[in-house]
Amino acid sequence: MLSPKIIDIKEDYPGFKTYTLRHSLRAKPGQFVMVWMPGVDEVPMSIGWQTDTEFKMGIANAGDCTKAIHEKIKVGDRLGIRGPFGKGFKLREGDKKIVVIGGGYGTPPLLNLAQEAVKKGIEVLAIIGARTADMLIYEEEFKKLGCEVMVSTDDGSKGCNGFCTNVMEEALKNHKVDSVYTCGPEVMMVKVAEMAKDNDVNCEVSLERYMKCGFGICGQCCMDDTGIRVCKDGPVLDGVEALRLPEFGKYHRSSSGVRVE
Repeated sequence: MLSPKIIDIKEDYPGFKTYTLRHSLRAKPGQFVMVWMPGVDEVPMSIGWQTDTEFKMGIANAGDCTKAIHEKIKVGDRLGIRGPFGKGFKLREGDKKIVVIGGGYGTPPLLNLAQEAVKKGIEVLAIIGARTADMLIYEEEFKKLGCEVMVSTDDGSKGCNGFCTNVMEEALKNHKVDSVYTCGPEVMMVKVAEMAKDNDVNCEVSLERYMKCGFGICGQCCMDDTGIRVCKDGPVLDGVEALRLPEFGKYHRSSSGVRVE
């Protein structure tokens, strides 16, 4: 297990912070790490940005472990890190333009993907959705990469008044898009995968499930009726494959295995 030092903490909005850690992680876009908060728990986190000397994680205050990280971890402290794990996003040879579409705090791994795509000379349209303008994540970071950015907010406080899938629908009509990559609420990702399929566009989705081991041994994150282990066979899956899964966009299982709609 690694224990990299926290060199910067930025509060993007109340309840969501970006942590910069000094370490050359060399993760593929879409992979994740298991983050250990001593005495509390260990949880999976996606990577939001990487350089040769550091990486960033966007962490929402969404449970006991992340609450403890928000409240106790300061610049100069260390976090336990295992990984990277899982199957990441795959940029296809020959693609000229891609869409990355993130809802809420599902946006961070898409920033890492956009970073890699820009390096390869691929044009990126980033569609970001949130409940309000104050909760939009990484809009400026996408712009600094040179991406075209479109936003939507549920309350209409910025950009399109509505869901980011409405923006994607217009994008597919007005742009020649080769591939779509998405992370966020599963109900949103179902719609994205369906639209991509209907428009004959390649699509990849990033799933989130409760994980314990992170590398396919414990079976905690297996998808019902399939045996697909999200930690090892995912978290990134082909959109058409995901649409065949009984769980996708309908329910998940809690830490004790109880079905949660």
